[in-house]
Amino acid sequence: MRILLDECLDWRLGRELPGHEVESVPQRGWAGIGNGRLLALAAEHFDVFITVDRNLAYQQHTASLPMVVMVLAASSVKRRDLRPLMPKVLTALAGDLTTRLIVIRP
Repeated sequence: MRILLDECLDWRLGRELPGHEVESVPQRGWAGIGNGRLLALAAEHFDVFITVDRNLAYQQHTASLPMVVMVLAASSVKRRDLRPLMPKVLTALAGDLTTRLIVIRP
């Protein structure tokens, strides 16, 4: 599965998702692009977009996207707080992805 990590996430989290092709927004050269345009670009190239932006679902119409948006609901954006959520991300990726918005909680 092709996965894009939002620019606020540490790119090294991609290492926690073996078996998937993972890139980050900065690696792609898309840093600084607004959410609407970013999601449109991501939908053209990726199956899943992972972010910590809990407001994204309220600001953008994620249900109409041809990809899944996963929101990591951690206490901070620090890698040490996000790493424990990655097994749940892997479980979600292996499951039913018909839901276009998935919130991953501790």
